[in-house]
Amino acid sequence: MLGKRDGGMGRQIHNIRLDNLRRLVDEAGAPGALARQAGSSAAYFSQLRSGHRRMGDGLAARLEAATGKPRGWMDEPHRDSPAADDAPWSDGGGCPLISLVQAGAWTEAYEFPEPEAFLHCPVRCGRRTFALRVAGESMTPRFQDGDLIFVDPDAAPHNGSYVVVRRGDGSGAATFKQLIEEDGRRYLRALNPDWPERIIEADPDAAICGVVVFLGTAL
Repeated sequence: MLGKRDGGMGRQIHNIRLDNLRRLVDEAGAPGALARQAGSSAAYFSQLRSGHRRMGDGLAARLEAATGKPRGWMDEPHRDSPAADDAPWSDGGGCPLISLVQAGAWTEAYEFPEPEAFLHCPVRCGRRTFALRVAGESMTPRFQDGDLIFVDPDAAPHNGSYVVVRRGDGSGAATFKQLIEEDGRRYLRALNPDWPERIIEADPDAAICGVVVFLGTAL
């Protein structure tokens, strides 16, 4: 039963809790409002929503109590809830699978040029979410060449987020790296320990196209 909790929360429960957290944020109107209800911080909720932290049993129970949900609600899918009407791409067949070049050029418009396919994102995400294939080995071992990542332009980036960034050199190209923020400056970090220039400072004109909210498997 999904409502039963255990200390080693599996991937399925993690994804269900993440989906339900986003539903609660929608109901509260903003992450900060829900965080205050649960006695937590907006920054911590941002990390939970982006998938970079896992929700423990204690916070799940506090959220249920603060929002008037029955015990175990956070561990059960709620496909028929009102929030499901706002699910991403519910009528459009999924999130468009595009290239890094398209990602870098797209942020100023809503239409994608010639998406390769439309894919369903397993977790709740913004309506503008798109999918990319990881290219190369700069982000190994966590992200492998050919893996699929789902990128949400409306998710708030924070220190440690995995982001797609449009380069500031005017090429319109984009890159996938980890965001590091330190002393008011932004850096892009490659996870591969053997990668040359693992950490570089982001160009002042660089723009974050979106935050990775889900890692899928290679096609």
